[in-house]
Amino acid sequence: MRKIKIYRDTILIFLRGLLMGTADVIPGVSGGTMALITGIYQRLVHAISQINANFLIAALKGDFARSKEELKKWDFNLFIPLLAGIGLAVLTMSKIMTVMLTVYTAPTFAFFFGLILASAGFVYKHVDELNLKNIVFLLIGLVFAIIFVGLNPIQANHTLPIIFLSGMVAICAMILPGISGAFLLLLLNQYEYMLAALNQLKFADIFTFCLGALIGILSFSRILNYLLEHHKSVTMAFLVGLMVGTLRLPYEKITTTMDSFIPVIIAGIVGFILVIVLEKQFEKHHLHWEA
Repeated sequence: MRKIKIYRDTILIFLRGLLMGTADVIPGVSGGTMALITGIYQRLVHAISQINANFLIAALKGDFARSKEELKKWDFNLFIPLLAGIGLAVLTMSKIMTVMLTVYTAPTFAFFFGLILASAGFVYKHVDELNLKNIVFLLIGLVFAIIFVGLNPIQANHTLPIIFLSGMVAICAMILPGISGAFLLLLLNQYEYMLAALNQLKFADIFTFCLGALIGILSFSRILNYLLEHHKSVTMAFLVGLMVGTLRLPYEKITTTMDSFIPVIIAGIVGFILVIVLEKQFEKHHLHWEA
């Protein structure tokens, strides 16, 4: 019975990874949002914040027993299936998103609009109460996102140092509900380039981006873990504001590329309902863990 539960949890984590990876290649949608909706967010942030080089330091000193103990602190039951799902989704969806954003621009962004709107409602459930402090942080997030989305893309080049920095910045956004790492890549003029790099398997660019992402997420996860443990309500209120503010991006894309009203409405409703369905389904299979 225990083995069946382990297998079931592994499959569910893999499915969460697929959803997170899919969201991470979509401008305007965050992989962190998918992690939150599917009930794995806090475990993920905590697990990442526990990663350090102590096991390597102990091994270099010849203390292999301590090195093994340090590695046991890593949540491999989470990381292995989750990263497998994210990797598969990113490689697959990078090709699909290139077509969707080019051929079906307005309905695709309408779908994103529905996803983000429903996700904002879900994150709002994690705000304890609508007091003055939470309202202030919500408004700060809203204003910041509206201004941020309105920024013009930076005409950065595609050298390895720039790609490395882009990976660091984008991964911090990808783990935050409400901020799209893919959108940050758009602003940094790296989104289409990295999609092409994935499709063409440019290993030097991919490795450099992943290295930057690894360093970025290990640093940022500690800050985020602290905020979630000590200031969860105001953090969630800020994220709700961010998510509502980022709706400016899909709205502008819809209004400037729309040919027909009906496909846009249908796509938006589908995106909205999809989040609700995912929330209900994964609510039945929340994974219990020890912090």
